[in-house]
Amino acid sequence: MKITVLGAGSVGGWLAAGLAKGGAEVSILARGATLAALRRDGLVFLDGEVRDVHRLRASDDPADLAPADILLLGLKSHDLSAALPLIRRAVAPHTLVATSQNGIPWWFFQGGFGGPAAGLTLEGVDPGGALGAAIPAERVIGGVAHVGARVEAPGVVRLMKQDRMLFGDPTGAHGAAVERLVAALAAGGVNAHAVPDIRAEIWSKLWGNSNMNPLSALCRADMQAMLEDPGVAGMVEAMMREMQAVGAAIGLVLPQSIEERMVVTRRLGPFRTSMLQDLEAGRRLELGPILGGLVELAAHCDVPAPTLAGIHGLVRLLTRPA
Repeated sequence: MKITVLGAGSVGGWLAAGLAKGGAEVSILARGATLAALRRDGLVFLDGEVRDVHRLRASDDPADLAPADILLLGLKSHDLSAALPLIRRAVAPHTLVATSQNGIPWWFFQGGFGGPAAGLTLEGVDPGGALGAAIPAERVIGGVAHVGARVEAPGVVRLMKQDRMLFGDPTGAHGAAVERLVAALAAGGVNAHAVPDIRAEIWSKLWGNSNMNPLSALCRADMQAMLEDPGVAGMVEAMMREMQAVGAAIGLVLPQSIEERMVVTRRLGPFRTSMLQDLEAGRRLELGPILGGLVELAAHCDVPAPTLAGIHGLVRLLTRPA
């Protein structure tokens, strides 16, 4: 199996290292300092005291790489639109595209999704519908990453906490490819699994991300500190209730109560969300896919979501250009 990973950041680097260790033929699309480091030193993957170096073919030009069976998108959601010209060049007629991003993906309401959101394009996720037009759900393998990792230097990725990597086939057309991808990752030490309903898994993860990420950016606190504050914990619960109502309107019923989910979240301890890390590093936030799209969806379904909308507005103002 030939796999090209676009982006060697925390998740992309983790998956590329696992695939290489599992015996897949892996190449990386990167640029700038990351590309220079990959060519000079290889992909360096750190897990505790273990230091693995993977010498992988890397380029900023898809023409330099063999046509891939799977293009695995390791970029963050809000960077995909700008990367679309590169993605188009990296996709051969037979190539499938695997996602691993936070938030609602561009293809979520395509490929047989019914109800009031069928075929819906969210501007906060896919401006102008360009991603959906270029990469329809029929070419997608959906993914959900439950992992804590960080980039310590260009081309150097450290695994902090591995939970699981889930992949699924949103249209039912590529089950065999999902199984091969999962098997390659599992052989490389990634706790990867194929799941029957990838949309349910994405929605379930978003139930936590859509509140903890933006709130952590507003108060610049880790998850433990936020949940120990009664006022912030109450805001989290209000946002979760509104998302439950949106899910009920489109046929996505969450499998836990809010109380049960909060118990799970508290077990993570003083975890610093990706949005908080991006804010502190001066990087653009994944606000559209994680919260903005959800606010759009609530309005489309005529479901009141004042808390979601209010927090979304506050973070937009927090990050607006000076």
